[in-house]
Amino acid sequence: HKAKANGKNQVQVFTEALHAEANYKLFVENNLRRALVQNELEVFYQPKLCLRSGRLQGLEALLRWNHPEKGMIRPDQFISVAEETGLIIPIGKWVAREACRMGLQLAALGIGTPQIAINLSPKQFSDPELVGSIAAILSEERLPPGCLELELTESLLLEATEETRQQLIGLKALGVTLAMDDFGTGYSSLSYLKKFPIDVIKIDRSFIKDIPGNQDDIEITSAVIAMARNLNLKVVAEGIETTEQLTFLRHQRCDIGQGYLFDKPIPGAQLIGSLSRYPHWL
Repeated sequence: HKAKANGKNQVQVFTEALHAEANYKLFVENNLRRALVQNELEVFYQPKLCLRSGRLQGLEALLRWNHPEKGMIRPDQFISVAEETGLIIPIGKWVAREACRMGLQLAALGIGTPQIAINLSPKQFSDPELVGSIAAILSEERLPPGCLELELTESLLLEATEETRQQLIGLKALGVTLAMDDFGTGYSSLSYLKKFPIDVIKIDRSFIKDIPGNQDDIEITSAVIAMARNLNLKVVAEGIETTEQLTFLRHQRCDIGQGYLFDKPIPGAQLIGSLSRYPHWL
């Protein structure tokens, strides 16, 4: 009887968890549609620095949702629902436009235009208008294409169809930079570098966080940086949090870094004031 009761309890807990998840998805979907219209979405920017000179090289645009009741909601709590519902397509266009506008605001200060990176979801590639919409946003906002970097996930490249490859070629033809995010976490990262027009690889933070204590991570990171240099690719290290990690990456001649050692993501409204502490980009 007890085993039966335990089994029933487990089923009940499982059912309740599924119910809660379904409710949360419904909440996110309904509220996210409104958020897009009512300016609840916000872009934060994390500085990316040249590890040799300490100069500001660029910024990564990171989406946040400032919900009127729930407060600040992180992307990992709503992006999957946005992808499932197709809302990621208008949200992605909105982020691209905001990033271009921020690039122009910074350029207007007379200190050059940093490259701003935005993350593209694999689901955005299901939109046949993706290349055209990025081209239109760059044209309408008058941002030079070289100032926009598009970060691609390994899952996109892993499942890429010929249509996806053509879209990537189309994006590259606009003059934007293509970066491969979270490099090294997938199964066949090296083959992507041959098949797709990638300019930059970003070493995933999971390889950086245990440096200098983990010899495997040291060797993997060193090998990735050396390989990228041989292929004339730029390397960005994510998640730099300690001076020891910075020293190691400098010694390995990693190009660019970002992480809490330099700065947390900064709300767009505070960005211009915050950037005054950095030697400016060339």
